[in-house]
Amino acid sequence: MIHPWHDVTPGVKELDLPRHVRAIIEIPKGSSNKYELEKVSGMLCLDRVLSSAVYYPANYGFIPQTLAQDDDPLDILVFCTEKVPTLCICDARVVGMMTMIDDGQPDHKIIGVLHNDPEYADYNNASSFPKHTFKMLKRFFEDYKMLEDKEVEVDEILPAEAAHAVIQDSLDRYWRERQRGG
Repeated sequence: MIHPWHDVTPGVKELDLPRHVRAIIEIPKGSSNKYELEKVSGMLCLDRVLSSAVYYPANYGFIPQTLAQDDDPLDILVFCTEKVPTLCICDARVVGMMTMIDDGQPDHKIIGVLHNDPEYADYNNASSFPKHTFKMLKRFFEDYKMLEDKEVEVDEILPAEAAHAVIQDSLDRYWRERQRGG
């Protein structure tokens, strides 16, 4: 059995990493269920049902073979026209990053667009999106955390170059940890 975190390569064939990445979708856009990868088995677990009347505004998952500062795979939101099913691998072009402070820890959310979705073909940077998209995204994370009695700070959306540095750092952190047997 393939482990989605460890056995799927993070790069997109013939495209440059970290500008283009593979994403493993955990949560389809429109869902109110919070699924998370169980690190040991590679299976998805239903972590919780969101406690507020909100839904994920984009497909949500992680970049394989990364280890973020919160000791989880690096999160990615993949914007596209359709819902993407759970555990589906998709190729994404990185256009920006949203940074949160969640329980006192940095929690980066890479923002990408589905590589072969004509609706998002011209989105090369987060600044290409309508301003309302990221107001809604910020509000989503603030609201669902608030109703779970968790404090979160959501910063402004950063450009793709900031995301590239975080992706590279997460790739390096993953390999350092794997070499130590983690």
